[in-house]
Amino acid sequence: MKIFCIGRNYSEHIAELKNETPDAPVLFMKPNTAINPNKDRWFLPEFSKNMHYECEIVLKIGKNGKHIQPKFALQYVDAISVGIDFTARDIQDQLKSKGLPWEIAKAFDHSAVVGQFIPLDSLDLDHLSFSLLKNEAPVQNGNTKEMIHSSAKIISYISEYFTLQKGDLIFTGTPKGVGQVSIGDSYKGFIENQLLFEFKVC
Repeated sequence: MKIFCIGRNYSEHIAELKNETPDAPVLFMKPNTAINPNKDRWFLPEFSKNMHYECEIVLKIGKNGKHIQPKFALQYVDAISVGIDFTARDIQDQLKSKGLPWEIAKAFDHSAVVGQFIPLDSLDLDHLSFSLLKNEAPVQNGNTKEMIHSSAKIISYISEYFTLQKGDLIFTGTPKGVGQVSIGDSYKGFIENQLLFEFKVC
């Protein structure tokens, strides 16, 4: 199982971090050890002083594919969820300033929270609302219609370079509203009005 992640896919998030808008999807990966094994808690690592949450729609691939055309791409999606791409922002900023890769800021153990998966059914991946509550207050609200690169384009782009396999996950990017994580925080993630994850930071 591989975990693909797309960065800088929402314009307002790009603006809040003062990044440049890319022409192509910004792609990075997490190992399978990044999946958080606990459903109700997440342990804040000691190596970062500025850990950020980034809430995202997550696609689960249902069959193998390579060089997938965009018009067929959504046929490869088995289910969807909402998740958090945890980012050690202080470490990422240090590495980016030196022009170095920033996997240790993004791909560390348990850096990916993934909620319960639900079938696509009648859901429209191009017009899908999702949200994150922190301590019962909304901090991120997004809609996939705001994505710079659609789910279909992302799947097609990834498959140019990597064989997509059943069970692979794709984090599709985060909207504005990312922020710092502290011990004692509680988080709830929703697609539309459906709660798909809930946990506390320890």
